[in-house]
Amino acid sequence: MDIRFLRESDFELINGSINEWWGGRQMQGMLPRLFFTHFSNTSYVVEDHEILVGFLVGFQSPAEPERGYIHFVGVAPNSRRAGVGSFLYKTFFEKMNSLGVREVYGITSPVNKKSIAYHQQMGFSIVKGTKEIDGISVQENYDGVGVDRVVFKKDLS
Repeated sequence: MDIRFLRESDFELINGSINEWWGGRQMQGMLPRLFFTHFSNTSYVVEDHEILVGFLVGFQSPAEPERGYIHFVGVAPNSRRAGVGSFLYKTFFEKMNSLGVREVYGITSPVNKKSIAYHQQMGFSIVKGTKEIDGISVQENYDGVGVDRVVFKKDLS
């Protein structure tokens, strides 16, 4: 596996794969081109023999430089459980450490139980939310009215 920074030219390939990777869920709107243009120096792509197998889009907060944020992570279905996700997260954590970031945040949907478990396995804790869904603390209306999210935090220090 090879890792490199995300490029704007990756937009079409990743956006063309995203809905399939999420089992038909409509996810394309969650990853507009601006992330490929403006956050490429803290976002990554993993390739296996020049074939896209994963990506992570993240950045250091301009408003709160001690915080990092992982906006979107994807691993091709046939590459899951091969360490691609862990490789991406660890690379991002190293980059954030080098920039002086002390904590990293991310979110997922409350229905995505695999993502919740994975983030906890990677050392993230769930930030106390405003309500619970299926025993999980969530932030109500986080991404708009009726769009609740589980918010994660990982201390890097």
